[in-house]
Amino acid sequence: MKKKKRHSEPPQKLTGIELKKIPKSAVGLPAIKSAISHIKEEVGLMKGIGLLAKLNQTDGFDCPGCAWPDPDEKRAFLAEYCENGAKAVAEEATKNKVSPLFFATYSISKISKLSDYEIGKKGRITHPVVVYPGKDYYEEISWKDAFDLISNKLNALASPNEAIFYTSGRTSNEAAFLYQLFVRQFGTNNLPDCSNMCHESSGSALSETLGIGKGSVTLDDFNHAELVIVMGQNPGTNHPRMLTALGETKKRGGKIITINPLPEVGLMRYNDPQNPIKWIGKGQQLTDLFLQVKINGDVALLKIILKLLLEKEQKNPHSIFDHHFIKEYTVGYTHFIEDLANYSIEELLPQTGIELKIIKEATDLIAQKKKIIICWAMGLTQHKNAVDNIRELVNLLLLKGSIGKKGAGTCPVRGHSNVQGDRTMGIWEKPKESFLNSLEKEFSFKAPRKHGYDVVDAIEAMHQKKARIFIGMGGNFISATPDTTYTAEALQNCDLTVQISTKLNRSHVIHGKTGLILPCLGRSEKDLQESGEQFVSVENSMGVVHSSSGHLQPLSEYLLSEPAIVAGIAKATLKNSTTNWSELIKDYDLIRDKIESTIPGFENYNNRIRKKGGFYLPNSARNKDFSPTLTGKAKFTLNAVSDIILKKDQFIMMTIRTHDQYNTTIYGLDDRYRGVINERRVIFMNPIDMKSQGLEKLDLVDLISYFEGKERMAKGFLVLPYSIPKRCTATYFPEANVLVPIQSKARISNTPTSKTIIISIHKRH
Repeated sequence: MKKKKRHSEPPQKLTGIELKKIPKSAVGLPAIKSAISHIKEEVGLMKGIGLLAKLNQTDGFDCPGCAWPDPDEKRAFLAEYCENGAKAVAEEATKNKVSPLFFATYSISKISKLSDYEIGKKGRITHPVVVYPGKDYYEEISWKDAFDLISNKLNALASPNEAIFYTSGRTSNEAAFLYQLFVRQFGTNNLPDCSNMCHESSGSALSETLGIGKGSVTLDDFNHAELVIVMGQNPGTNHPRMLTALGETKKRGGKIITINPLPEVGLMRYNDPQNPIKWIGKGQQLTDLFLQVKINGDVALLKIILKLLLEKEQKNPHSIFDHHFIKEYTVGYTHFIEDLANYSIEELLPQTGIELKIIKEATDLIAQKKKIIICWAMGLTQHKNAVDNIRELVNLLLLKGSIGKKGAGTCPVRGHSNVQGDRTMGIWEKPKESFLNSLEKEFSFKAPRKHGYDVVDAIEAMHQKKARIFIGMGGNFISATPDTTYTAEALQNCDLTVQISTKLNRSHVIHGKTGLILPCLGRSEKDLQESGEQFVSVENSMGVVHSSSGHLQPLSEYLLSEPAIVAGIAKATLKNSTTNWSELIKDYDLIRDKIESTIPGFENYNNRIRKKGGFYLPNSARNKDFSPTLTGKAKFTLNAVSDIILKKDQFIMMTIRTHDQYNTTIYGLDDRYRGVINERRVIFMNPIDMKSQGLEKLDLVDLISYFEGKERMAKGFLVLPYSIPKRCTATYFPEANVLVPIQSKARISNTPTSKTIIISIHKRH
């Protein structure tokens, strides 16, 4: 039978662009109107208002969007969530359903021709469905038959390492713990997760230098910071509630430096959505100094700042550096200072694209402050030298003694709402020996020691047919990963792919020979098990573990919770497991008891998780305890600047999100804060670069990326002039993911380099 053509990437169709004036401030009344509009359309106004009243409240459910923390004390009655949080909840609680009738009506090939936005708007999946080899339609399957199908395929493998078990960051602690337990009892550490594609570089750098792969600050630290530096991040779109924390820093006299290739509206001014008096007007100014750095010019910029600080320190000893902290808590200072002499400001400056005068202004601010927080996101973590980026900013904080101090420290801003909790629960391809020992002791089995595949390795293993089964716990793997065509081929090589999902997405049309979709409950829905209504727990970006309780009736009686789905697969697959999977699902307190028995920091878990606001996990760096490092002290490191050399007519491209998007979920077709309406296939360019390439605004172009002699093409993008450094460009993902080479990855962390893609731009004639 001829194989049906499936569209692994969004179709190359334009949707009718409209350009508007870029607003001068973020949030405020337009954000509130947008949130209400989405709620009204997806859920209905009355039901939606009731839903939002429970969002991020201590007796409600955790937002399925980002991992920004909630206040420890009083929560805002009005809007303890952001615009995109409201959109996320509207998407999850939508009245639109994808039933077996839908799948009987629409072939997989036909669905694949839709855009990611159109696919997502079809709604929630109501029944488990399967597509068999050679077929082009999903059909209904019972839960028992689905579990048996998975079990038979898994147990037929020559080795457990031929199976891959992916996790998205929205999975609860309880589901994640059971998932990794099942996978390790099955016999593999193939547990790639979305961290591999985002903050793996942060975890690698922070673990090496400070001894813990998490940030060291709490939300309250923003109330005490003298200076916050925001690098490679767009909070106004990706973490809007962070703007409130930055606003508190400014109210208390703190300063903010923003370092980013694009000027992001939210970091310039914002109107507090929790205060109706401030919904209109100019808004609060946030950024005091904006450094518009070239893409991947961050290490060069930091080295200039470090050299200028050193000059000040040498002129006036003990006035700039915290020598007590350096002597007491760090190693490598002398070697680090010696290495700085190998770089000249004149050589570094062109990499930054910034005038030295502005860098000196930033240095003066840093020199004056002792309580400094540095925040960052994907703009630093998705480069070849991404780990160097993070280690260099740690160097700066160590010089200032700004670790383990109220109002100071590291703040990697995580994406998915429980991505940090998943890692805490053991979702990691490189587990620590102590964790495996605890699992063995508690569950009486021999845990595998061989490290498993991360995301990039998993894709390559499937492509080479070394892995034959893929199971995805949430997420949209094909749209989140690099090198779309290559990844699609990898998934289609599998004998079986399983997607545990709430809504329809593109990963459902790119399946193995047999494909399963298992629909699960959303965060906002009640989870009823044998002992009664259950709640789950999650960990936010600052290490607070707290409860989440849905209150909506499930959209379909055929939905199962994620823990129940994991238990169902485990019971069907593991013939000799001593774990009573059925008992654990009856009452999630029993799962939490097992977490308490195996993972440090969860003592008295079931009591503490029932307290309003939850509890903080131990954080050694927060307490100036760097004993987990190899030397027992915080480590100064030597780091490399970018080695990218562009040829004539080549540019660096980075992928970014629109304002109507969270990760791979497309809520709408607008990017309000960049003035782009009803279109996603655009490329932002410096006007001088446009002129050199003979391009006009809205010219239609094709993009070609280059890596190790291989070219990749993305067709049909509209050119937009924008404030971006010369020879730098930006496009939206997942539309441009096809250009990201699978082999182009960060040193040490193996993260795809989605922020440094070398491209050329070809005008359509």
